[in-house]
Amino acid sequence: MTASPKPIDNVAGLRTGSVRRHVALGVIAVLAAVLILLSVAINGVYSVQSERNLNALLSGRAQLARQLARSGVGPQQIINRVTANGVQAELTLRSGRSFASSTTPDLAAPDIRSQKVTLRGPGRINNARLVLAVDTSLVQGARQTLRRLLVVAGLAALLVSAVLVLIMVRLALRPLDAVAGLAHSITAGNRGARLRPTRPDTEIGQTAQALDAMLDELEGAESRARSAEAQSQQFLADAAHELRTPIAGVQAAAETLLHQSERLGTEERQRLEALLAGEARRAGLVVSDLLEAVRLESRPDLRPVPTDLRELATTEIERISMRAPSVTVTLDGPSVVAICDPDRIAAVLRNLLDNALRAAGDDGRITVRVAAPPDPGADSAVIDVVDSGPGVPGQDRERIFDRMVRLDADRSAGSGGSGLGLAIARGWARAHGGDLVCLEPANGRGALFRLTLPMVAVPIT
Repeated sequence: MTASPKPIDNVAGLRTGSVRRHVALGVIAVLAAVLILLSVAINGVYSVQSERNLNALLSGRAQLARQLARSGVGPQQIINRVTANGVQAELTLRSGRSFASSTTPDLAAPDIRSQKVTLRGPGRINNARLVLAVDTSLVQGARQTLRRLLVVAGLAALLVSAVLVLIMVRLALRPLDAVAGLAHSITAGNRGARLRPTRPDTEIGQTAQALDAMLDELEGAESRARSAEAQSQQFLADAAHELRTPIAGVQAAAETLLHQSERLGTEERQRLEALLAGEARRAGLVVSDLLEAVRLESRPDLRPVPTDLRELATTEIERISMRAPSVTVTLDGPSVVAICDPDRIAAVLRNLLDNALRAAGDDGRITVRVAAPPDPGADSAVIDVVDSGPGVPGQDRERIFDRMVRLDADRSAGSGGSGLGLAIARGWARAHGGDLVCLEPANGRGALFRLTLPMVAVPIT
């Protein structure tokens, strides 16, 4: 047994915040975080690279000064050669004499970066002290400009991206408007509308396809409910009609016996009593069939056991032979064991043989064939009941299993039963996991009813 699904707790209510707003804000927040990280990274890379460039510039000038000193170049020439690209220099000899570029670097200024070098060379240049300095204010200004540019460009990019995100989210979620429109349309009574997604493999496509399937199922359930209601109403009307005739007969016979018993002769009294008993029996049969039909609608009470179908058919054939000895009834086929409720299947065979007897007439022929599955892989035994009567038209071979259906309009309920027999017989056959159908005989004459039953146990639901 499978556990019943847990009910969904909707006490708190479904959260219905704006998907557009949530998605748009989420995308914009992610984009803003990416822009901030990118700006920080660009600013950091620029700062590190500018520091490296300044250090490389000072190191290059110091290396050039060492080479010039070793070559015996004079102090002023060294100053002139290393003063370039914003670098200022001051050279102090061992004697204390100083040589400087046009602008003497202020080493105490906060924007000045300096490097001190001791030169080695011939003559007075040996052990001279060289101070190289560069003004970093330009680099700092470039950094500030870059930061402002990153802020302005980031805000502009964020604003443009926000507008584009809002537009794209609105376009992407437009199918949800179609879903809501369909729901309102269904509520307004347009039950046949469907979404029919062009891309059922996407998220919204799967949602739309599931909604279409749900609407199909609901529409089918509604149609089945209406059909069942109409069938129930028709069933009640037919049942009332079937009961009206025997009840009227019972009432007429009872009133005659009650009010005119003194004037009735013995023969007339016996006729009325037989009529009263017969009409009561007819009413009882109709009520019994109605209860049987209702039992099939709920939970069929089956007690399936291994049953020899040939023995079951033999018993019913003996009963029908005693009722109509002039009818030729033959039984063919081997003993076949099926899993079934013998009482229910006996009732099904009894109904089929009674119908065959009425169709074949007093001098007709009835053949009952029991067969194992013709295919070794099949698992259903077969019982065929064939009569020599007029047969069943092809267009009516399925309709005869509906409730309260009689193909012979002239046949009364007294001779033909309640009109529920075949419907009940098929219901019991299907409750066993088998079936009951009406087929055309091989010779094209009479009627063939085929009952199939499982040869293995089936779960009874």
